[in-house]
Amino acid sequence: MNTSPSRPARRAELLAAGAAAVTVVLWASAFVSIRSAGDAYSPGALALGRLLAGALTLGVICLLRREGWPPRAAWRGIAISGLLWFGFYMVALNWGEQQVDAGTAALVVNIGPILIALLGARLLGDAMPPRLLAGMAVSFAGAVTVGLSMSGEGGSSVLGVVLCLLAAVAYAGGVVAQKPALGTASPLQVTTFGCLVGALVCLPFAGQLVREAADAPASATLNMVYLGVFPTALAFTTWAYALSRTTASRMGATTYAAPALVVLMSWLFLGEVPGPLTLVGGVLCLAGVAVSRSRSRTAARAEAPGAAPEPRPERAAPDSAR
Repeated sequence: MNTSPSRPARRAELLAAGAAAVTVVLWASAFVSIRSAGDAYSPGALALGRLLAGALTLGVICLLRREGWPPRAAWRGIAISGLLWFGFYMVALNWGEQQVDAGTAALVVNIGPILIALLGARLLGDAMPPRLLAGMAVSFAGAVTVGLSMSGEGGSSVLGVVLCLLAAVAYAGGVVAQKPALGTASPLQVTTFGCLVGALVCLPFAGQLVREAADAPASATLNMVYLGVFPTALAFTTWAYALSRTTASRMGATTYAAPALVVLMSWLFLGEVPGPLTLVGGVLCLAGVAVSRSRSRTAARAEAPGAAPEPRPERAAPDSAR
């Protein structure tokens, strides 16, 4: 009896995993660009510039692909995710990282995947298998280790901690709101119009963006455009593609790979040599993601298309029928 997944199902699974990997790598790269652009742009202006660059890129792609408007049923999720994740989250995170050291910001924001799992189980009915919970626990321990190793790089404030916490809550709420929208609209539609909603939310910062762009060095502006084209337009689309093919909880756990990649990229591009504690935390993050993404043999067999159900033991006939 063949219980292995069919070739199309296996291909779809690999594409979703690849899309998730692209997302995590690009979101990790955003750390380097934000640090550069953040020296010349205020939090709101940086968020608006990033969203405008992303919306323009996505709009051109939508026109070329003739995607059209999302169905009416998807608009609620698109509007909520655009408001919370594309708009509020980006401003709050940019502002929060100016108020606290990098370690504290990493610790607080990494509450997000845990909130996604809790909200997904409550509102979306996502399953929380033991491997997912164990992987998230290991990854969170790694994020804490990375955060502690980075603490002390700058001053912390209550305002900064609150802003990072609000960013984590907005991130979780945006992901959970986005998941149902992907049931009726394409990943590109959900991402494009979510980005547009976020840009509209950030329009009050347009004056700051114009003034700061006039004085900003070219490198900072290029980093802002990079943030819009790649970590926003491309990465949010690949995220939506992968999210449409798995649970919000599993996707949230995948983002725990980002701290390890940030450590590596900071080492390569910023010359920030990680200490032993940071390296241990990065390894824990990756190990936790591997555990959370794995499936037991029973689960894999149950999810395999065309797999026959396990035979049930025959019940003994009553005495009257013997």
